[in-house]
Amino acid sequence: MCKGASRALLITAIVLFPFLLQAATEKASITGIGEFEMPSWFKVSFLDLKDDVTGAAAEGKRLAVFFHQDGCPYCAALINTNFSQKRIVDYTRKHFDFLEINMWGNREVIDFSGNKLSEKRYAAKLKVWFTPTLLFFNEQGQVVLRVNGYYPPHQFFAALKYVAERREADTRFPEYYAKLSPPSAAGKLHEQPFFVGPPFEFANRKGTKPMAVFFEQKDCAACDVLHANILKLPATQEQISRFKVFQLDRWSNAPVVTPTGKKTTAREWADRLNIAYVPAIVFFDNGAEVMRIEAMFKAFHVQSIMDYVASGAYQREPSFQRFISARADHLREQGIQVDLWK
Repeated sequence: MCKGASRALLITAIVLFPFLLQAATEKASITGIGEFEMPSWFKVSFLDLKDDVTGAAAEGKRLAVFFHQDGCPYCAALINTNFSQKRIVDYTRKHFDFLEINMWGNREVIDFSGNKLSEKRYAAKLKVWFTPTLLFFNEQGQVVLRVNGYYPPHQFFAALKYVAERREADTRFPEYYAKLSPPSAAGKLHEQPFFVGPPFEFANRKGTKPMAVFFEQKDCAACDVLHANILKLPATQEQISRFKVFQLDRWSNAPVVTPTGKKTTAREWADRLNIAYVPAIVFFDNGAEVMRIEAMFKAFHVQSIMDYVASGAYQREPSFQRFISARADHLREQGIQVDLWK
């Protein structure tokens, strides 16, 4: 090769290298990021929660606290879908003072014990894993209902009515919601090849696979969606293979031996675990509950929760939100598109 040709190739390589490097390191896209603005009717607060409860009670209302974060698609669904419906907005404004807390924010919160701490420290103290998380308080500052995740409009409205009507005095939310007319559903429990049949003995010995316990019911449209759209995906199947997986009818009297060795029934155990939403998935490792899914989640978040537990990352990274952000980046670096709302 002549000297001039070599020099031309060198110049070409120098010119193209930055572009080749960019192509090699460029991440795949991320979609489904939520965009929302807080409704103007949300309460303007100094975040002294005891004063907020007192102020709400003086008007015959109750206090609701909404934990959120930027880009959260489930928060966007709450604001843009649920709070776009006149019936829900009118009912909420009539019966609640609704205030917002950024789970990563730095504003000062004064909790019910008089402690002063930042929004993010308050969220961590309350173990807010997901956004949205909603806390509904009674007149004494006690939580009467906690919603960990997004409830679609019909379930969200039921939660509002339960708290506004002070129904916690005579019934628990799962029983209250179960008596309402369910949406159209298949009317049966779904079978899966990975479900382990009875006897339902949940001893989870050290060194064995972690467990995933599905609490479902026969009339459950959300269960239909979970099985038809999420559990059949290869990425979900890959994650679920890392667990010993059980399915329980949330209302059945099937005999159960809990991880602590207590003999009970599926219904009684679900009550003790305070299973308020179905389908719920409770994850155990080494005999202890690690975390749970008890609201509407899309495939990426279901898979990420499973990965968080099965990999043992929960022992190294106490913040699930930081874990899921790092996991999304890792997938994108491999050229895998991440859709938060699929």
